[in-house]
Amino acid sequence: MPLRRVTIQDIADACGLSRNTVSKVFNDRGAVQEATRLAVLKKARELGYLQLPGERDELPGDSKSIALLTQRKPLTHDFGVNFITSFTDAVSRSGYTLKMYEVSAEEMRQNTLPPHLNLGETAGILGIELFAKNYLDMVSELRKPTVFVDGYARVSQSLRNFDLISMENTSSELALVNRMIEKGARRIGFVGDKEHCNSFLERWWACVSALGAAGLTYDPRISILEEDGEQYADTEWLLGRLDSMPQIPDAFACANDFLAIRLMAALKKKGLRIPQDVMVAGFDGSAEASVVEPSLTTVRIPGGEIGRLAASTLFERIRHPDASCLLTYVKTVPVWGGSTG
Repeated sequence: MPLRRVTIQDIADACGLSRNTVSKVFNDRGAVQEATRLAVLKKARELGYLQLPGERDELPGDSKSIALLTQRKPLTHDFGVNFITSFTDAVSRSGYTLKMYEVSAEEMRQNTLPPHLNLGETAGILGIELFAKNYLDMVSELRKPTVFVDGYARVSQSLRNFDLISMENTSSELALVNRMIEKGARRIGFVGDKEHCNSFLERWWACVSALGAAGLTYDPRISILEEDGEQYADTEWLLGRLDSMPQIPDAFACANDFLAIRLMAALKKKGLRIPQDVMVAGFDGSAEASVVEPSLTTVRIPGGEIGRLAASTLFERIRHPDASCLLTYVKTVPVWGGSTG
């Protein structure tokens, strides 16, 4: 069920009070009986409303900011935009200031924090688009409440000292590949560096598993698995990879929509029809998926919900630093387009 922001009106309805009375509690304006004030705050906590008067003062230390660490700004794709909007809103409502730090390639290699990050003023850390194991380990050893969204390949199978949130990859990828098998695909290749991040690896694994369950063989020779990099945006490079295959498969499952759309361009340049000659599926639910021709079969990721969940998980970790670490998956939804017929 989609997450919905809890409002003052929701709290008022749950307490049997007027919205004006509840507003007085949160704005500290006007006289409200102490019993009523405590009842409102109790109900607000139960409903998950984050902007509680005095809540900031109850948290450990005098830290006032949340640090968001990322190797690339998460505003360049739909998931990132929706995520950062909801995460920023939740942080603001909680009384914190969000500070975003773009980690350089050199800092990643040396396992160092951005020099302008002041740990003494930082209450918690959120990491997104960070896929190096050593770097995540270093950040988790800072002993600051920490949540990562996705992570290095196999992070979900590792012993961790941080909370991890991910979009659900396996079930939706299985659905995509099974649909292409139902439509006659017998040879299916995968496009994307499966070691790039945990999500890519889980999507690759689901593709291979679906083939095996159908009695079909996964053939890496009809996949494009090179290390993640700018070459995947180069149509000529993709054409070269297609030309080197012993045969073009019946379908491609791509690690994300960016790769799928670039692959579709290369396939068209090669004179192949989509989906008549080869089917293509992506993953991300990007805006481009609906406007490319034919429309791309993809998977919608609820970036806004993941952003709110990341915030609430981080706040809970700040309040209870010694609680067991969480691994949380958020449901994704396949979106069927013309690229798979």
